[in-house]
Amino acid sequence: MAHSPLGVAVIGAGMVGRAHANAYRNAATVFDAGPAPRLVAIADLHEPFAADAARRYGYSRAETDWRAVIDAPDIDAVSVAVANDLHREIVEAALAAGKHVLCEKPLAPSVGDAQAMVDAAAATDRIAAVGFTFRRSPALNALREQVLGGGLGRVRHIVGNYWTDYGFDPRRPMSWRYTGGPGSGVLADIGSHMVDLAEFFCGPTTGVQGTSLSTLITSRPKPLGVAVGHAGGVELSDELVPVTNEDLCTFTTTYGGGTLGTFSLSRVAFGHANSLRIDLFCENGTASFDLTRPAEFSIIDGTPGQAVNGARQVYIGPWHPYVSRGLPMDFPTVGHGQNDFFVFQARAFLDQIAGIEQLPPCPDLAHGLHNLRVLDAIVSATDKPAHL
Repeated sequence: MAHSPLGVAVIGAGMVGRAHANAYRNAATVFDAGPAPRLVAIADLHEPFAADAARRYGYSRAETDWRAVIDAPDIDAVSVAVANDLHREIVEAALAAGKHVLCEKPLAPSVGDAQAMVDAAAATDRIAAVGFTFRRSPALNALREQVLGGGLGRVRHIVGNYWTDYGFDPRRPMSWRYTGGPGSGVLADIGSHMVDLAEFFCGPTTGVQGTSLSTLITSRPKPLGVAVGHAGGVELSDELVPVTNEDLCTFTTTYGGGTLGTFSLSRVAFGHANSLRIDLFCENGTASFDLTRPAEFSIIDGTPGQAVNGARQVYIGPWHPYVSRGLPMDFPTVGHGQNDFFVFQARAFLDQIAGIEQLPPCPDLAHGLHNLRVLDAIVSATDKPAHL
């Protein structure tokens, strides 16, 4: 069955916006799927960013006002990839205008805002999804298959670390990422992914304990220009602006059946540009995934004899999820990276709009609201230090 192309646009031309723009460009090349995207517009308040992204990824036009995207009749679906405090206004306007929406995580700056977005989505027949891209990792899905129906069995203990260093340099300029109250820093930025991944393997969070939040760099210089993503590269003023959220976060969680989780997050971990790792200690074995080696995972169980047993590395291939026809060279050991997760997500979003169930659907806004409730619970479980 032939499907009419869908006009797509991306609001936000920073780091994540570019990932969405590239994803739509490549979505028509993966799987045996439905509608092809028409690459219509990139919008960003800073015109050079919008123009550069539109040119690089083949979009027809660049806009400097997101309302131009919302009002455009040739656009059917929109990715929202801007600062968190802008999500609600843009998503609600897009839904009211009849657009399908894929919004970056965290869904909103507060549970109240997220609830309003969920209510707005419920009042329409449009697809409204939130982007938890690690759910599209072939390796993580292969591990999940081993937990849910394979030899590993139920997770007893999950350990997750997500360490980055984009905030390590105190001369990195002030941006929206460093503003907001407790929980709006590293926890919302990358911890939202870790919370979601833990539930991907363990089911809904039932409790949170022992949270610690710490801000190590308490002020940052005000930029004189516009910074892109996590990077600097702009002239700085002598004015220092207070940092109002956390650089570090640690916490523990519980899940059904007594499963425990232990987590560590950082945006000031020197030498760790983007280090996500999970370890699954299960009923019948142990498995690990490291984002620095995204096309493989390690596993150890009782299958081999004791004399030759040990952890073994498994390279992702066409017998694992998303690989067959999902990569140009769908062959074991060729590899893939995090950018491919965005492509798989874009394909799933477009298919979902067309009513195709070839891939699992992207999580809806209600899932994004649930994620924010867990983040709020983590903040509420902050330790009261005992002084010795």
